[in-house]
Amino acid sequence: MNIKNWSLTLLLLCLWQGAWGNEKPNIIVIVADDLGWNDVGFHGGDIDTPSLDRLAREGARFDRFYTAPICSPTRAALMTGRDPIRLGLAYSVILPWDNNGVHPDEHFMPQSFKAAGYQTAMVGKWHLGHAQQTYHPNERGFDHFYGHLHTEVGFYPPFANSGGKDFQRNGVSINDDGYETFLLSQEVTRYIKQRQTSKPFFIYMPFLAPHTPLDAPQELQDKYKDINTDLAPARSTQTDNTRKMAKLTMQKSARPMYAAVVDGMDQAIGQVLQTLDDEGITDNTLVFFMSDNGGAAYSVGGADNSPLRGGKGETFEGGIRVVATARWPGKIKANTNVTQMMTVMDVFPTLAEAAGIETQNRRTLDGASYWSSITDGVHKPREEFVTFISEIPLYGHFNIATLNEEWKLVQEIDQEQTSIEIKNYLFNLKDDPNEYHDLSAQHPDMVKELADKIIQWRALHPINGVRSKLAPPPGWRAPLDWATYPIPIDKLQSTPARNMAPSKVIERILDRQHGTKGRLVYDCEPQWWSQGVCIKNSDEE
Repeated sequence: MNIKNWSLTLLLLCLWQGAWGNEKPNIIVIVADDLGWNDVGFHGGDIDTPSLDRLAREGARFDRFYTAPICSPTRAALMTGRDPIRLGLAYSVILPWDNNGVHPDEHFMPQSFKAAGYQTAMVGKWHLGHAQQTYHPNERGFDHFYGHLHTEVGFYPPFANSGGKDFQRNGVSINDDGYETFLLSQEVTRYIKQRQTSKPFFIYMPFLAPHTPLDAPQELQDKYKDINTDLAPARSTQTDNTRKMAKLTMQKSARPMYAAVVDGMDQAIGQVLQTLDDEGITDNTLVFFMSDNGGAAYSVGGADNSPLRGGKGETFEGGIRVVATARWPGKIKANTNVTQMMTVMDVFPTLAEAAGIETQNRRTLDGASYWSSITDGVHKPREEFVTFISEIPLYGHFNIATLNEEWKLVQEIDQEQTSIEIKNYLFNLKDDPNEYHDLSAQHPDMVKELADKIIQWRALHPINGVRSKLAPPPGWRAPLDWATYPIPIDKLQSTPARNMAPSKVIERILDRQHGTKGRLVYDCEPQWWSQGVCIKNSDEE
C-alpha cells in the first residue's frame, strides 16, 4: 500500500471511529404505575421479577429516588424537569372531567431529543391532559403515540374510562385485542424493529400495571393464588385502617392479583429487553426504569412497601421513595448502588447529559443532572429541600413532605369549613431512613422552619390547578370515544386565555392579594423584597 492510500485509510478509520464514538444512545424510559418497594426481587420481594432484576444486576439500583405520591404530578415532572407545583399539577391527578393539562409553553423531554435527531415514541398511559389537542402526546414531542389518555382503563378491552373507549394510535381510535400489558410490549417491539436504523430512538413506556382495577391472565392468577397476604404494617393510619377494615368485612386480599399483574409487567419488560438483544443494540441503549409513586399498599391495592412507611398518596417514604434502576452496558457499572438522593425532576437533565444533547427549555429547570453520580459514584451534596403533596383521595386532606438528604418534615393537614388541624412528623433520614422515630417534639424550631418552606412552596400553585375533585360536575357526560375528545388545534384560539383581570396592573395587584393561596399569574415566584409581587420565572407572555 502506497503512502497516499495508507493516509486515506487512516483518515477514513479516524472518521469511522469518531462517528462510532459519538453515536448517541437509544433511550427507553419505562414507568410502572404504583409498584411497591418490596415487590421486586432485588429488594427481596416474593414476586418473580427476573427482567427488573436483570436491569438491576447489569446496571445500577437507586437507593434514594423520589417522586410525587400520585400519578400526574410525577409524569409532569418527568416530562418537564420542573416542579409540578408550578404547573398546577401537584395536588391531584387529572380526572376525566378536568380541562387541565401541562401549559403548552412548557418544554417536554422528547422535544429536546427530537431536536437532537431522535425518533420519538410513547407507548402506554399519558395522564397529562386530554381536553384539547395542545395537551396531546403528539403535540409534546412524540412522533408516535400508542395507548391511553387516561388511567384506570382496565387490562382488557374495551379499555374504557367513565364508559368512554380510550385506546388510540396517533389520535385514531383502535381495537387491538389482548392483555394491555402485553399489547404495550408488542408495540414497543414492533416500533424498535421497524425503526429508522440511521437514527437513535427515544421511547417512553408508561405501564398501567400494577394500578387498579387489577386483572391478569388466568395462568398468572393461578401462579400467585397462595402467595403470602399477611404483609407487615405500613405504619400509617390511612393505609393500615383500610387493611383492617378489609379483614373485618372478610374481603378477599388484593395481593395475589397484584402479584400476577406485576409478574405480567415484568414479562413485558423482558420482551423489550430481548428485542434489544435480538437487534444487537443492547450495548448502545440506556434503559431507565422507575415507579411513578410508592405502591398502593391500601387494601384494594395489594402492594408492599416494607420496610418503608406508608404508601401511595402519602408522603412517608413508602409513598415517594420508589424502585428505580438504570442500565447502559459499558457506561453504567454493573450491579451498583446509587446512594445519591435524586428526584423525578432530575431525570430529564440527567438523560440529556448521558446522551450528549442540550435541553431546550426556555423556563428554568428545577431538576439537575446527576449522571456522574450514576456512572462514577460522585456525591453531590443536596442541601436544598424538595417538596411533594397529595390531596388524593379526600378533598381538603393534604399529605405533604419537604426533605433533603438529612431532614424531612411530613405534614398531615385536615382542612374543615371552620377549622384546620395539622399533624407534624419530623425525621432524620440519615439516622432513621425508614421513619420510625418522630423528632418533632425535640426540634420545634426545625419543624417551624420546614413548615414555613412548605407554605412558600404551596404559594407557587396556580389558583386553577388540579384539586381532588373525585366527582364530576353535575350532569357531566363522558364521550363515547376519548380519541374524539381533544379539541383540535384549528378550533382553538392561537394564544392561552387570560384571567379575568382587566389589565396587567390589576392582574399583579390581584396576584399579590392572593398571597400564599396561589398564583394568578402563571409560573411566577413571589419574593419577600417585592412585598409579595409575583416575579416571572420566564419571559413575559
